[in-house]
Amino acid sequence: MKIMVINPNSTASMTAQIAESARRCAFPGTRIEAVTAHGTPASIEGHADEAMAVPAMLDLIRGGEARGIDAYVIACFDDPGLAAAREIARGPVVGICQAGVHVAATIASRFSVVTTLPRSVPIIEDLVAGYGAAPRCRSVRSVNMPVLALEQDPETSERRLLHEIRAARDSDGAEAVLLGCAGMSELCARLQDVAGIPVIDGVSAAVKLGEGLVGGGYLTSKVGAYGFPRLKEHHAEVFDPTV
Repeated sequence: MKIMVINPNSTASMTAQIAESARRCAFPGTRIEAVTAHGTPASIEGHADEAMAVPAMLDLIRGGEARGIDAYVIACFDDPGLAAAREIARGPVVGICQAGVHVAATIASRFSVVTTLPRSVPIIEDLVAGYGAAPRCRSVRSVNMPVLALEQDPETSERRLLHEIRAARDSDGAEAVLLGCAGMSELCARLQDVAGIPVIDGVSAAVKLGEGLVGGGYLTSKVGAYGFPRLKEHHAEVFDPTV
């Protein structure tokens, strides 16, 4: 089984960390191919960054289709371009937010999400609602640090994450916490051990879901919304200001 794990941002060091997390949880027979999108923002922190990352991500999936990739993981918690990716892939495409939400709602009756910047909070709240889990989500909290600071200042990142996880547990009534950024994945086990509460890494959740879907023989439906895009000619039009 071959799973392509796509980092939609252009930071290769983050891809390496994501790859390590993915391979650590994968079955021995699963081959993880971790790839970095090029020409995209260094980190994805909002809707504009998402939009700029999607074309390169779709190109990587087209290449994967030509090479027989079985499933894809989009390793950004905003799940950018998820529906578009499903249109062009035959196999399953799993977003780490959607996978993490499903795992959290399965192992706990109430959960919270801890993410990076405050601006990501409403984006994640909307995603959780779209996945039907808003009644189970107690809170979306922020450590108020940019995505790249997770790598640049790991001690502060871990300290703030632990503080917010404990607050979600003690103040919000969360029974599990979902890490709201792929760049947090390497901290998952330590945070869980110290906080004494299940801590979920969306990268691992997505890889395991992808393995299960492929193992069960499930493909992306091509009837309706996720049907292959219709082929169209692209015309380069020149604007004439006199018309």
